[in-house]
Amino acid sequence: MHLRRRPQVLTVGGALVAMALSLAACSSSSSSTPPSGSSSSGSGSAPAGGSSSSAAAASGTINAAGSTFQTNFQQTAIQAFKQSNPSITVNYDPVGSGTGRSDLYKNTVLFAGSDSPIPSKEASEVPSGKTVLYFPVQIGPIAIAYNLPGIKGLKLDPAVLAQIFQGQITSWNNSAITALNPGVSLPSTAITLAVRSDSSGTTQNFSDYLVMAAGSAWKLGTSSTIKWPSTAHEANGGNGVAQAVKSTSGAIGYVDFSTATASGLEAASIKNSAGQYVAPSSSAATAAASQVTPKSDLTFVTVDQGGASSYPITYQSWDLVYAKQPNANDANLLKAYLGYLLGQGQSLLSQLNLAPLPASIDSMAKAQLSQITS
Repeated sequence: MHLRRRPQVLTVGGALVAMALSLAACSSSSSSTPPSGSSSSGSGSAPAGGSSSSAAAASGTINAAGSTFQTNFQQTAIQAFKQSNPSITVNYDPVGSGTGRSDLYKNTVLFAGSDSPIPSKEASEVPSGKTVLYFPVQIGPIAIAYNLPGIKGLKLDPAVLAQIFQGQITSWNNSAITALNPGVSLPSTAITLAVRSDSSGTTQNFSDYLVMAAGSAWKLGTSSTIKWPSTAHEANGGNGVAQAVKSTSGAIGYVDFSTATASGLEAASIKNSAGQYVAPSSSAATAAASQVTPKSDLTFVTVDQGGASSYPITYQSWDLVYAKQPNANDANLLKAYLGYLLGQGQSLLSQLNLAPLPASIDSMAKAQLSQITS
């Protein structure tokens, strides 16, 4: 099946609906179109809580689009932010990292959610004279979700994962899987792959992990889009993959852990570089992120980090903005909302089965808010 419809409204599972009210319909048009220009120094950043001089001085709408990994965090944060900033409306359209970046290049959004830095092949699409700032906002595991009734605590390692997602292992009772799961009666059910059809940061990071951890066993490379085996079921967005796994006995797919848990899916424990099988969790993602040293532009990689308690398929997500905005109001809108995500918003992540930024990275990101100018 091919599920390629572009989602327009944020949706979450029942557990999250109980935690936050549903959003108004999303749009992907910006409040204004930024002109080309270069970055310059600003006078200060918005305080973490979002109730700042920038927020007080700003009113209007922030339209944004991108990473489906950010869907649950953005929905919950937008509702909380609105309570203390009623004059500011934030719309987030979870269309995937690649489409979000494309919308930013076209100046139709004020920020793009992306789970990976701008690929070199897209560098020419950034408007001339524009400087992109990376604001990391969340950490979280990529769950290897599966549908095997009665089977809990499945264990997988990088080499077996690579063979499964390349279509080389096609049944659940394959000897390579049973060897990792002694005493577990695995069925002869055929394996159905559930994968992303859209340009996805989740795909980018999952394939990055397989390149790093599986080495030569992984033949499909790394990209935001992968040419999967022809038998794979392609779905649009993380929710699409989760639904494909949930509705198909024998299915396996990669999806952010927040969406997997909201969908009631089982997730495998993955063997990390220390030789330990670790299940995805907020604490295991925090353990992986604690090993990271970011670059000066605040980009970093959390997949396949060391540490016995680190979940190996942990990834990160940024909100990408242009350093120079078309007017002071748009600059203040962005400082207010991003300041909230980096401040009080971080406390929302654990309850969403995500992980907050390490304190050192969070502090660096807050300091960078001053670089958003007009």
